Amino acid sequence: MVGPGILSPLLRTTRPPLWLGTVVGASCVVLETGLVQLMKQIAPVTSLGMVYLLGVMLIATVWGLGLAVATSVVSVVTFHYFHLGVVNDSTELVILPTFLGLAILASSIAGLARSSAEEACERRREADLAAEQARFLLRAEKLCSALPETSRRLADALELPFATIKCEVVAADEHRTVFPLRKGATALGTLIVPNGLPQGMLRRLRKRIVPSLEALLGAACEREAIGNALEASRDELRRIAEQQASLRRVATLVARGTSSRELFDTVAGEMGRIVKADFIAITRFEIDGRMTLEGFWSQTGELDPVLCLGSRWSIGSGTIADIVVRTGQPGRYVMSAQVIGAFSAWSRGKGLRSAVGCPISVQGRLWGAVIALSASADPPEDTEARMVDFTELVATAISNAESVAELAASRARVVAATDETRRRIERDLHDGTQQQLVALGLELRRAALAVPPGSEDLEKRLDHTVRGLSDVVENLREISRGLHPAILSMGGLEPALKTLARRSGVAVQLALHGLRRLPERIEVAVYFTVSEALTNVTKHAQASMVDVEVGVEDGAVKLSVRDDGVGGCDFRNGSGLIGLKDRLEGLGGTIEIVSPLHGGTTLRADIPVGGRD
Repeated sequence: MVGPGILSPLLRTTRPPLWLGTVVGASCVVLETGLVQLMKQIAPVTSLGMVYLLGVMLIATVWGLGLAVATSVVSVVTFHYFHLGVVNDSTELVILPTFLGLAILASSIAGLARSSAEEACERRREADLAAEQARFLLRAEKLCSALPETSRRLADALELPFATIKCEVVAADEHRTVFPLRKGATALGTLIVPNGLPQGMLRRLRKRIVPSLEALLGAACEREAIGNALEASRDELRRIAEQQASLRRVATLVARGTSSRELFDTVAGEMGRIVKADFIAITRFEIDGRMTLEGFWSQTGELDPVLCLGSRWSIGSGTIADIVVRTGQPGRYVMSAQVIGAFSAWSRGKGLRSAVGCPISVQGRLWGAVIALSASADPPEDTEARMVDFTELVATAISNAESVAELAASRARVVAATDETRRRIERDLHDGTQQQLVALGLELRRAALAVPPGSEDLEKRLDHTVRGLSDVVENLREISRGLHPAILSMGGLEPALKTLARRSGVAVQLALHGLRRLPERIEVAVYFTVSEALTNVTKHAQASMVDVEVGVEDGAVKLSVRDDGVGGCDFRNGSGLIGLKDRLEGLGGTIEIVSPLHGGTTLRADIPVGGRD
């Protein structure tokens, strides 16, 4: 069986030159004549004429019918002249038509084979081209960027002057022919080729190239759409993850009770990075119709000296702050020279073109707004939604801070009221009840002196009553000193603490550092803290020694009471310690007790000298 590798050189679409065919035909006749001459010894001469058919069929297959007919005639003449020797009309009549018929048949078969081979080659080239284009188009990130190279490869493969594939619909003109590329009713693009191409090439383009391109472009468009959707999903997930991380960081600060200054700076920075703004401003609305800058962030990291924290700005009509104040809802606007307002003027001077604002509502009232400024005239549509999550956390932090401040102020008022009540009771006891009892005792002494002789029993009773009344007056003095020690008011904290140390039932080692006269509320708090601690040591600690250290350092009173007792002290064990805790926290201070079992007790307290009033 003859393989494709043997036939392919004979069935080339482009025939060899005619002169080469003539030479090959003549050579075949010469060789065949010699072969017949050798074979005459073993076979009849008349039957050897078929040997010449080999050359005729070769020429017919490779060079076509014309040269094959000429070769047939030359072969018949040569065979007659060299081998028959005499005129044999009947032999010539048989051989020549046979040669001609076989030449026609071989030429036709070769033509069909050549046509099939040419078709197969074209199909293979088209398949290779489609595979190459599929690899190139389906790997390209952007379809339009891959079309120029695809067009060049298509033109090279089809041997065209040029071929252009465009993503848009293009009309034909006198210089080009166009083939619309569609997927159903959807236009994918246009294939552009030169005018004047042969009809065969146009049919080939229309029937085979265009459908392949349509399928490839459709698949590439779908792949690009899927890739864009996946990329958008990844971007959205990335933005959501970044936003959630930012919200967690802000929420952590809110939960820790971070200062408003630090919280506002953090919120402004996190929000600016999430919404891709150029500037973020956190403002508080004032009752005079202005707004105060509470927090600020800049993408460049440079803060304008004009935008100092605490600065006040007017709210111009039509500005973003005005929109938030009037509606209580998020809003946006594009900067305009017609809008009046110092903040808007500053924004325009910085090249900012748009603003988005979200209200900060605290317990149902409009507290302020967060304003995002951008150089873009059209911020993303979801900017407001992303800002709302942060403003809610800011509102929570402000509400918590206000609640803590109100609680501390309430505690301070309670402590102040308690101290004032103590002072009033002490004053009333000293100026009223105590004086009346002293006067009553004097009257009883005068009555005892006026008892007539012989009334010893009455005199004893009066003396006993006077002594009892004196004891009552002394006890009342002690009670009044406990309510508000007079020595604290007259001499200050140092002599009052020394008095407590002397009266303690346990030996006290007292260390005082840099004490001076302090605000009365501070001195009272320190006095009662030490007094309560010494009382607890005496009653419960079973201690042999107490170290009391009091000093003023870094604007705060530092207090420490340490004993070597049995330990186990806890705030939950008595109302006295709880009262101390409330008193100190009401002044902005802190108290801590470390009391392991059998390890003694240490009480530490810090009270800011400039604490809350």
